[in-house]
Amino acid sequence: MDLEIERQGVNLIVRISGELDMHTVDSLRNKIEERLNEEVGIKNMILNLESVDFIDSSGLGFIIGRYKRISNHGGELKIINVKKSINKVFELSGILKIVDIFDNEQQALKAI
Repeated sequence: MDLEIERQGVNLIVRISGELDMHTVDSLRNKIEERLNEEVGIKNMILNLESVDFIDSSGLGFIIGRYKRISNHGGELKIINVKKSINKVFELSGILKIVDIFDNEQQALKAI
């Protein structure tokens, strides 16, 4: 699992690679929470899943947790670059009812 975090104005762009599962979500959550707590003024988050090949229920819980954290502070969570297999998991789980998916960062940033 690899994680890259970049700030663009009030937006935090999180690029994740590898698997989003019970073995990785705690570390990811801690690193993102640490960044959110350190930096003042972050409102929105974009999760780039271009290099994520697998997601399980822990990964879905991780995404819902980030959604709750961001939306409770008046922000929006957007997801980009989702592979077809993961999009199917999102459809079945109902995540698409609360989070919008875009093809790239520019589209997501325009929608915020």
